[in-house]
Amino acid sequence: MSKLQRVLGAGIALALMNGPATAAGEAGTIKVIKGSVSIDRAGKRAPVTVGDRVMSADRVITGADSAVGITLRDNTRLTAGPNSVVSLDKYSFDSTTHAGELDASVKKGTLSVVSGKLAAAAPEKVSFRTPTATLGVRGTDFVIEVTDRGAD
Repeated sequence: MSKLQRVLGAGIALALMNGPATAAGEAGTIKVIKGSVSIDRAGKRAPVTVGDRVMSADRVITGADSAVGITLRDNTRLTAGPNSVVSLDKYSFDSTTHAGELDASVKKGTLSVVSGKLAAAAPEKVSFRTPTATLGVRGTDFVIEVTDRGAD
C-alpha cells in the first residue's frame, strides 16, 4: 500500500468515525416550493429549488401565492406562506446530544412550526421573534402571523 493510499484511507476512516459531514452553518433543506421563493444570503438574493440547503443566517422570502416547506436538521418543520419574510437568525444542532439553538424571526407573513428534537430536548433554546413579540416554544406546533406592519 502506498503512502498516499494510507493517508487517504486514514482520512476516510476519520470521516466515518465523525459521522456524516454537514457544512458549517447548514440548518436544513428546502422540501416543498409553491410559486416564487428566494433566499437572501449575505446580501445576495437567489431563487431556490427543492433540495437546496438553508443555512444559519439565511432570510427566506416568499412571493404572492407562494409557500415554502423547510425541514431543519433536528426535524423541525417550517412552512412559510405567501408574502412572508422569515430569518433563520441562529441555528445549531448536535445530532448526538440534541443540544443546540434555534432563533428565528418572522418579519411579515405567516410561519407554521412543528417543533423537532431541539425543542423536545431544550425548549428554552428555541425562540421565534416578530416585530412586536418573542415566542418561546413550549408545545409541539403553532402558527405565527405578522401583518403588513412588519418590516422587510
